Amino acid sequence: MIRYAAPIVIFGLMVVVFWLGLGRDPSVVPSPLVGKPAPAFTLPRLDAPDQQLAASDLRGKVWLLNVWATWCVGCRQEHDALLAIAASGEVPIYGLNWKDDSLQARAWLEQLGNPYVATGVDADGRVAIDWGVYGAPETFLIGPDGTVLHKHIAPITWDIFARDFLPLITVARGTGS
Repeated sequence: MIRYAAPIVIFGLMVVVFWLGLGRDPSVVPSPLVGKPAPAFTLPRLDAPDQQLAASDLRGKVWLLNVWATWCVGCRQEHDALLAIAASGEVPIYGLNWKDDSLQARAWLEQLGNPYVATGVDADGRVAIDWGVYGAPETFLIGPDGTVLHKHIAPITWDIFARDFLPLITVARGTGS
C-alpha cells in the first residue's frame, strides 16, 4: 500500500503546481529592475544620428521608455495608445528602437506618427539586454531619481496606462497621497 502512496502524493503535488501556474497572468513577468536604478545608456538618436540620447540626461523627471521595432506586430498594435499617452502630456515617452533598420524606423514614425520625445537606436541589442528586455514591446516607467518604478510587457493600452502607470506617475511626481 505504501509503495502506491508515493506516486499518488507526487501526482497530487504536480496537479497543485500546474493549477497554480494556470492561474497566473502570462503577461506578468517580474522584472529584477523594478525598485533599482535604471541601466545607463548612451545611444545615437534615430532622428539625428549625430546626437545622443542618454539616460543620465533624463534624471530629474518621470519618463517612459518604450522598446519597439518596425518588425514587431505588438508595437503596431500599441502605437495609437502611445500617441494618445503622448498627447495627454502626462509623461514624456522615449523610444528604444531595438535591433531594427533605422531607415524603416524613421519611415514608420513618419507614416504612423511619432509619440516619442526622442528615440535611441539600439542596433546590436546590448542596451535592451541591460534592461532585461524579453521582447518588444515593453514599457518601463522611470522615476525622477532614475529608479525603475514599473515594467509592462506586451502592447500597452490607454486602460493599462491609466490603471498601472498613472497612479505611480502621480506618486513619483510627489503629488500623490
